[in-house]
Amino acid sequence: MTLEELWQLFPIFLTEHQDSWKEWYLEEEHLLKKVMSKNERISHIGSTAVYSIWAKPIIDILLEVPRESDLLYYKDLIINSGYICMSQTENRLSFNKGYTENGFAKRVFHLHLRYEGDNNELYFRDYLIEQPDVAKEYEELKFKLWKKYEHNRDAYTNGKTELVKKYTEKAKILYRNRY
Repeated sequence: MTLEELWQLFPIFLTEHQDSWKEWYLEEEHLLKKVMSKNERISHIGSTAVYSIWAKPIIDILLEVPRESDLLYYKDLIINSGYICMSQTENRLSFNKGYTENGFAKRVFHLHLRYEGDNNELYFRDYLIEQPDVAKEYEELKFKLWKKYEHNRDAYTNGKTELVKKYTEKAKILYRNRY
């Protein structure tokens, strides 16, 4: 499939916050912990972790592993847990679960594998939770981008980058040494 065909099959869409998202995350976290050691941190990130705003119904998970770890070791564990590796660099891997040839499954997950400390998403998440006015600003931007880029995931994500960076930096100052 071409990228354009994939974007047609898997469009951007937002929905009101669903209480079930926390349960989905906790169930997936439990499954991941069964195959991991005790040295990793698993966190619910992304808009589904922010209870006051609309989100894409995709559960984002951050899996942080010790710096001395081999990411390829974790890659195999994650793939054996039902995920597909979507991108890989030296220090980051991204996985998806819940994408089918007919569109989205009922539960969809994005798992981000990183070394510990590569966790800006935690700061941004907490800032949105604790700053409702910023969360609403972010939500409004997402609504605008959704209508404009429903079938262009990259443009949708790129359109959020400036705001995310701005508030992540504020959060890192405010929450210094939290993570």
